[in-house]
Amino acid sequence: MSSQSSRQSLTRRQFIQSTTASAALLGAGASLVRGAAGANERISIGMIGTGERGSALMGEILELAPKQNVAIVAVCDVWRKNRSAAAARVKEKLGGEPREFTRFGELLTSKEVDAVVIATPDFSHGPILVAALEAGKDVYVEKPMTIDLASANKALDLARQKSRVVQVGTQRRSDGRFLGATKMLATGVLGPINRVSAAMYFNEPRWIRAYADCVEADVDWPAFLLVLPKRPFDAKLLRQWQLYRGTTNGLAGLWMTHYADAVHMVTGAKYPDSAVALGGIYVWKDGREHTDTFHALLEYPEGFLFDWGMGLGNSSGVHFTVHGTKGTLDLEKWTLSSAGGRDASVQNQTVPAEPSRSHMENWLACLRSRERPNADIQYGHQHAVATIMAATALETGRRQRYDPAKRTITAG
Repeated sequence: MSSQSSRQSLTRRQFIQSTTASAALLGAGASLVRGAAGANERISIGMIGTGERGSALMGEILELAPKQNVAIVAVCDVWRKNRSAAAARVKEKLGGEPREFTRFGELLTSKEVDAVVIATPDFSHGPILVAALEAGKDVYVEKPMTIDLASANKALDLARQKSRVVQVGTQRRSDGRFLGATKMLATGVLGPINRVSAAMYFNEPRWIRAYADCVEADVDWPAFLLVLPKRPFDAKLLRQWQLYRGTTNGLAGLWMTHYADAVHMVTGAKYPDSAVALGGIYVWKDGREHTDTFHALLEYPEGFLFDWGMGLGNSSGVHFTVHGTKGTLDLEKWTLSSAGGRDASVQNQTVPAEPSRSHMENWLACLRSRERPNADIQYGHQHAVATIMAATALETGRRQRYDPAKRTITAG
């Protein structure tokens, strides 16, 4: 993507203003709110996005289909290659031939579809989530839930107003190790928690995807652009969207999301008060518009700092630790120790894990029970706020503050 196309990227305000109009253009209509399905009533699912991540989620659903009495009845993807492969896979596994769409709004008008899975590029999560909820569908949405605050607020309100089941793809909320750590910390074993430190590092181009086989004739390009400015077909943008400002908010949304959500989970914190960040492109001069090295610092009203870093030029230094006055919890080694504590009351031990749960199966079960799932939309809203604050702090060079009463992020 050229520097000129970067300057054409939408502002966050323009992005959310265009969301509703775009959903209407693509045919997202309202439907009746569904109640709990009966034990013998099949639940029909539509897949929106059938690329690498969508394909993995689809595989989980196909394996669980007999047990949970669900079926994939529709697949949507802007690229024919992904869409056709997904349809063939569903037909082979379940026998039925799913309907195929390039535009998610058309799928959402189907009365046959009860729930949808959203596994599209990050910039489209918010618009599609809002449109799906307006259409009365239950939703599984990949992380980050949104990359703009306005759609996060709107989606949370819609989910509650329409009593929709929304599971966000932060799977650590179904992981027995994190469940065990949450239970342990709730006892106050560490004393007052004052800092959480985490970092993820790689030294390989994990984001590279081939795009020579992605040709314009096989792509619904306007559907991919959605709310982005019109521009000529660009296969690299479609296949390596993680690199560009218009399609994601960078390492904050792509990776920090999991860590921010886990911090909220194990500490019980909800929203940061403020965030600052720094970063740059120091290693990968590959046309990217996002940093390859990034550090953020978030302050929480519960009384601790959370520092998170990521780099793509050296793989050492990966860690995730919670520090209290009595000791340290290591969420990489899964140990509790007296390290750094000022008394000997903490016993060195392995963190006992709770039973793990299938994140997808939890969502499917909740579609029937109407209970809130493990990674309910409220938690998605919390991680969206934290990562949007960090990304905006980096982009603007200014500290960002969150007002939970007004649900606004401002510089200051």
